[in-house]
Amino acid sequence: MNLLQPPPSKKRLGVFKFASCDGCQLSLLSCEDELLEVAGKIEIAHFLEASSEIKPGPYDIALVEGSITTPSDIERIRHIRQQSKTLVTIGACATSGGIQALRNWGDHEEFISCVYTNPAYIESLATSTAIANHVSVDFELRGCPIDRYQLLEVLTALIADRQPRTPQHSVCMECKRRGTVCLSITRALPCLGPVTQAGCGAICPAYDRACYGCFGPAAQANCPALSQHYLATGTPATKLVHALRNMNAGAEIFQIESDRLERGSPER
Repeated sequence: MNLLQPPPSKKRLGVFKFASCDGCQLSLLSCEDELLEVAGKIEIAHFLEASSEIKPGPYDIALVEGSITTPSDIERIRHIRQQSKTLVTIGACATSGGIQALRNWGDHEEFISCVYTNPAYIESLATSTAIANHVSVDFELRGCPIDRYQLLEVLTALIADRQPRTPQHSVCMECKRRGTVCLSITRALPCLGPVTQAGCGAICPAYDRACYGCFGPAAQANCPALSQHYLATGTPATKLVHALRNMNAGAEIFQIESDRLERGSPER
């Protein structure tokens, strides 16, 4: 090592929250011992879940949890984007709108009037949308919640200035690796494993519960073909709509297919 060279500077990290349950931020805090190894290479400049100290940008890495649900959210995410060299969205809310994206199919005004005594004071959008719908995103980390080891991979990769490596294949691959018997074949359950990105370890099928898509659509997911298979084996279309409209209801591929099923349209 050349002693005349200054030590490498730490990457400045900002962690930000929008409409969400905080579970993905907690996944970061749950890394504990592993996080300590990374901590020496980053400066946590903004992370309200962990510290009340707030340092202004710019940030080398911004981790963003949550969906956009208010007009002020749009302005804030644009400001964060301007202040961030690399912006990573974490979790189903940030990458697809989250479970709150179910409002996208409902009557927004009716919801507000039922919940709030004075709806006139509520500033809310009729939709819950992903961060990528409003600003450019450099990397998406899926899951509800995210996988802690995938999060560590993303952080260590960005610290080392390389592209993160996370699974792109479907949950079915994870079932095969675990030796889990296919629930779709053996029990005729409408499992979303064939169209869902891996990352959860296929936990639900291992405990006799069909996959409900918490990691969002896999690459090149063929939802219409899967729907046709389940419809042909007796699964009601409404059950498939409910399966698709879950944590990642707002993901474009899931949204298009659930709308098609709800309309009763033939496959195109």
